[in-house]
Amino acid sequence: MQVENKRRPTLLDALIPFIAMASFLGIGYGVFHFRIEILLLAAAAVAGIIGLKLGYSWKELEEGIMKSIHKGMPAMSIVIIVGIMIASWIVSGSIPMLVYYGLKIVSPKLFLISACIVSSIVSVLTGTSYGTAGTMGIALMGIAHGIGIPLGQAAGAIVAGAYFGDKISPFSDSTNLASVAAGSNLFDHIRHLLWTTTPAWLLGLVVYFFAGLNFEATSDSSQKIAEIMTALKINYSFNIFLLIPPAIILFMTIRKKPPIPGMLLSSLVALLLAVIFQSVSVKEAIDVCVFGVKTNTGLKEVDILLSRGGMQSMMEVTLIAFCAFAFAGIAQVTGMLEIILNEIAKFAKTTGRLITATVAASFSTAFITGSSFLSVLIPGELFAPLYKEKNLAAKNLSRTTEDSGTVIVPLIPWSIAGVYMSATLGVSTLEYLPWAVMCYTSMIFAIIYGFTGFAIAPKIREIETQPGS
Repeated sequence: MQVENKRRPTLLDALIPFIAMASFLGIGYGVFHFRIEILLLAAAAVAGIIGLKLGYSWKELEEGIMKSIHKGMPAMSIVIIVGIMIASWIVSGSIPMLVYYGLKIVSPKLFLISACIVSSIVSVLTGTSYGTAGTMGIALMGIAHGIGIPLGQAAGAIVAGAYFGDKISPFSDSTNLASVAAGSNLFDHIRHLLWTTTPAWLLGLVVYFFAGLNFEATSDSSQKIAEIMTALKINYSFNIFLLIPPAIILFMTIRKKPPIPGMLLSSLVALLLAVIFQSVSVKEAIDVCVFGVKTNTGLKEVDILLSRGGMQSMMEVTLIAFCAFAFAGIAQVTGMLEIILNEIAKFAKTTGRLITATVAASFSTAFITGSSFLSVLIPGELFAPLYKEKNLAAKNLSRTTEDSGTVIVPLIPWSIAGVYMSATLGVSTLEYLPWAVMCYTSMIFAIIYGFTGFAIAPKIREIETQPGS
């Protein structure tokens, strides 16, 4: 029977589940390395108990969970398709070829800078951080293996580059969503983003430059590179046709086509190339789409790098996401998340405080839900009236939600992006976090601009979805 007498959660009611989740994850995952899925479900159970005490029925809580899962399904669908694409690009020889020629031309000292720039370019052109990490990211990690670059540093540079593009590409879902939620024009939003994103990105390149000074090509690393290149050359047949799968992704993106059909087409062509050039049977090509690639080149480093992909490899990501959605759905349907964000909004008396409050709200939403979409959508809708009231352009809001929401998500170990990046690049989230410099310095620039007034745009028209607002 549905309970009708619901009460609004107090601040204490709202805080208890979040404190529980922070404790479970901080101690259970951070100290004892318990499985994240169980810890997230335990936090969801605490939120559910509070929800029942507030007068919500189980059915209402369940509907909140289902609604949260529904919002996340587009991203989850892309994650699963990326699993197919990774496997197809490996079995076709596309990724091995990129690794092979990358080892030929990239020097250790410039690797981190090169990895960040290449990832940035690919991500800007494709609008997908997942696709960038799952294709060029894997190739770059293979090069890092070969030339002896610390894998945490390599992964951090790749993640930063991938999210640079995800943040400013007009093809990115999160970029479009941020402008919609705040009520700003997409291209005005992207241009405004450059004020915070560019210095944060350049700061990362400076860090990578000085870190790279410590890397030297030794005789051991040169021998290792030669062994990897030999193993790749023996086991794969390279030719220019293997560039067709990435070219398809680029073409479909430029033509502004939906990402999933383009990824599937690229994967299909890659599988055909595997059959034609790599002597793979049709059954083997189909199997790798589900189970991933199991490489046996005779060299351990190459086998670890290239034994990945497939839909099944993405099931752990999906499982963690579902557990996170359970918590997020209950927190939203019961109003607990709204209570916390409203408390944050009360702090916003000046422009600097408003920007800081937006950063805190977006960061909190990202931390709680692990969703880049929710981290721009919820604060964007909540703070839009406050920005209008202070006569600030909506693009200030959309920029700040991306600075502190979109790019923070891959640094959260239990988020879809964090689990995906960790699984794809083979490095734990906490290991690459310090090196994804752009991802956590953008919001620092946003706060500085808020208090100094630099690059803060006034509202010049009522309807800000028009170009030039």
